[in-house]
Amino acid sequence: LVNSKMLFVFAFQTGHTTGPSLNNDKLYKFAYSAEVYVDRVKASLQKSAGYRISSGVDVNLLWRNPDNDDDQLIKITIKDVQVENVSERPDAKNIFKGKSTEKIIGKEYLEALQRPIVLELVRGKVKTFYSYQNEPGFTQNIKRGLASLFQLQLHSGSSREVDISGKCNTTYNVRQDQVTKIKDLDSCEIERKGFTSHNRILDVGTKGTSATVYVLEDSFIKSIKAEENFVFLLNYRRKTNAKIVSKQRLELKSVQAGMGLIAAKQVASVIKTLDPNYVAMPLEAEPVKSECKKCPSLSEHWQSIREHMHPDKLSKAQAAKSFLSFIQNIRKATKEEILKIIRSENKEFLPQVVDAVTSAQTPESLEAVLEFLDFKDASTSILQERFLYACGFASHPSETLLKSLTEKFKGDVANEEIRETLVIVMGALVRKLCDRGGCKLPAVVEAKRLILNRLEKAKKDDNVRMYLLALKNALLPEAIPVLLKYAESGEGPISSLAATTLQRYDPSFLTKEVKETMNRIYHQTRKVHEKTVRTTAAAIILNSNPSYMEVKNILLSIGELPMEMNKYMLSMIQDILHFEMPSSKTVRQVLKDMRTHNYDRFSKMGSSSAYTGYVTRGPDVSSTYSLDILYSGSGILRRSNVNIHVFDRNTELHAIQVVIEAQGLESIIAATPDEGEENLDSFAGMSAILFDFQLRPVTFFQGYGDLMSKMLSATGDAMNVVKGLVLLTDYLQEIQLQSGPTASAEFLGGLAIDISGGMEFSLWYRESKTNVKNRVAVFIAGNVEVDSFFIKTGMETTLEAETALDFISTVQFSQYPFLVCMQMDRVDSPFRAHMTKYESLPSGRRYTARRGKAATLAGNEYPLHQENSNMCKKVFGAKSDNAGSWF
Repeated sequence: LVNSKMLFVFAFQTGHTTGPSLNNDKLYKFAYSAEVYVDRVKASLQKSAGYRISSGVDVNLLWRNPDNDDDQLIKITIKDVQVENVSERPDAKNIFKGKSTEKIIGKEYLEALQRPIVLELVRGKVKTFYSYQNEPGFTQNIKRGLASLFQLQLHSGSSREVDISGKCNTTYNVRQDQVTKIKDLDSCEIERKGFTSHNRILDVGTKGTSATVYVLEDSFIKSIKAEENFVFLLNYRRKTNAKIVSKQRLELKSVQAGMGLIAAKQVASVIKTLDPNYVAMPLEAEPVKSECKKCPSLSEHWQSIREHMHPDKLSKAQAAKSFLSFIQNIRKATKEEILKIIRSENKEFLPQVVDAVTSAQTPESLEAVLEFLDFKDASTSILQERFLYACGFASHPSETLLKSLTEKFKGDVANEEIRETLVIVMGALVRKLCDRGGCKLPAVVEAKRLILNRLEKAKKDDNVRMYLLALKNALLPEAIPVLLKYAESGEGPISSLAATTLQRYDPSFLTKEVKETMNRIYHQTRKVHEKTVRTTAAAIILNSNPSYMEVKNILLSIGELPMEMNKYMLSMIQDILHFEMPSSKTVRQVLKDMRTHNYDRFSKMGSSSAYTGYVTRGPDVSSTYSLDILYSGSGILRRSNVNIHVFDRNTELHAIQVVIEAQGLESIIAATPDEGEENLDSFAGMSAILFDFQLRPVTFFQGYGDLMSKMLSATGDAMNVVKGLVLLTDYLQEIQLQSGPTASAEFLGGLAIDISGGMEFSLWYRESKTNVKNRVAVFIAGNVEVDSFFIKTGMETTLEAETALDFISTVQFSQYPFLVCMQMDRVDSPFRAHMTKYESLPSGRRYTARRGKAATLAGNEYPLHQENSNMCKKVFGAKSDNAGSWF
């Protein structure tokens, strides 16, 4: 016989062996282990949850192609399987203590695991994986994980390889007797269940790495060490994180005399001789999911959480927690099970059930809720609205959902407000589907065409407004020309809505034509415009890389504007400088010119203002609030605008906007309207954006008669804008570990929200007050789990918080300049976080390790500009003076 090392050298010199080569008549005995760890990202593996499977592995050569040395059949047999803790643990905390491997895994599964597999290796790559067809998927995947280790090439380079992880980009680096294999897990093509949240800030960041190091001796494997790492981080709170580490080790212990080769010319003949029951199977993992045997039914689960979903408890964290667990159970339920709960529930709880069923976003849940809701019945409009808003907040909407809503919109809708909400939500779904590359889907194309065509044909202001609101959500680039037309030529509220829609576009879409139109509106080149439209036009110019002349012309206009608009524009410019906004550099350049920067221009009186500040500044995300308020010359509110934006280095989320607008109220106090606003109808209403989704605006009153009746019957109660449960974070990813088991990472974030607002007038005290109340509770649940059928190991993380944010503006217009006090307050906010690591067996034996913390975030009155603080002292000083006086 020729020395094996000589064979290896000869094979390289003749260009044959590009993979490992086994010797004839030899049995290679290996020790094998596969370990899984689950923990927080920076935690030491010594205290992680997890387990280890260890065994012996026998490998021998069955056949070598007589015409091609690089074509070989090898048999691999797993023996002496053991299951144990991955780290040292006291007996009391060892769930495997006193249990044999057969009891842990099960006799049937252990026998299947120890049946041999056969690999055909061609040039070091697995060409065919042979196993027994009716074996459980779990044991097949463990064998696939082991078989994948035997796949390697003995020269440096990159290629697409198929192994248990799917078809992946793989890079080899060869140094003498050591080979390093790096697998790009992001490139792997494999069927995986999962979805992500629409906005990156609300989503989960992930990173996966895979490296395998081979040490060779005498042309074959001496040892293999493989490691995969998966990291999951909640983008808006990176302290909420998890990792899965999967390790495999294969070490050669001895080489013994083995069986001789099977004489044959074809692989098929060898397999038939060996065992005709062998079948060729994919090396790629097959989907495996263990069934829950003791899980409650959907009805049982609903009964256990029902009391927490009462309308009076919707601003509590427990409501958001129950909402999330309900969604998880609905996602496993049939249409019939879902309908059973919907049809049996009373009107107090039904809106919350509709929130959860719609948010589940499964084909079964959509079919169930659409079968239940009748849009021809006006009496169920509350449920229809909750369904539509849940659709608008959908984390990963389907084309089917958009198609269903389009069909409903084309059909009979009894309630006009629901019809308006339908098309507004369609706009939101168009944007979300386009953002995911679905702009050319038939349902998206149809919805876009419907919105644009019907807007073009609309005659009534109400219809125009409805389609403009849809475009405010859709943000279609092709809609910009029509928005410009309505912004410049439309009347009153229509012009204002078109302008605020353009304001939502990314500055990259704001072309030269857009800026020219905004300049014409602001400077009233063609017609007189309302203050609200002009100030929006100015904001668009200043936020989209303005030129030196554009900024100069805006600054020169200050002093020539209506009094309160002068003050508002001055405040906007000061805010740009104070907050170092992108255009601040250009503004500073312009202000070097004394014609624009002088005392006369910068000392204008008035009460309108614009201010931006930070809510939080953190390493992960920061958030800002902006408050701007514009008055008419007579002291009546024209617009108050509260915004909260959340952003990281790459993405921005418009978390909240609440706008209260009023017009035509000067007749109440016998005041003179401002220029261009003489013929406006009396109106007040509120509009809200929540997590980038424009809701249907609500009207406080419309027309003078409605205004007087509301004033005479006013109770001071706030009007609800949105109340319900919103699914914020919705992340699920299934991961195939190279060692065989399936892992999953699920993060859900729920928001229980109640936003309301109101306006009060007192003619007696000549005072008005607007109040926007935001009550929110958040619950976030993360679960990262490895499911090996016979054991589940993982880590659960929960976060919960409750808070309230109030924005109050008080105006006393008994004198000029009138007194205006703005307040933005947050109450004390309880915060709790818990983390649980666990290991559990199907028998019910379980190990858990828990940690938690609770704290209260102190309440805060957010600072606005000094001028506002001085004004508030006067307002509340005047009130206390009046309190003790009879006259």
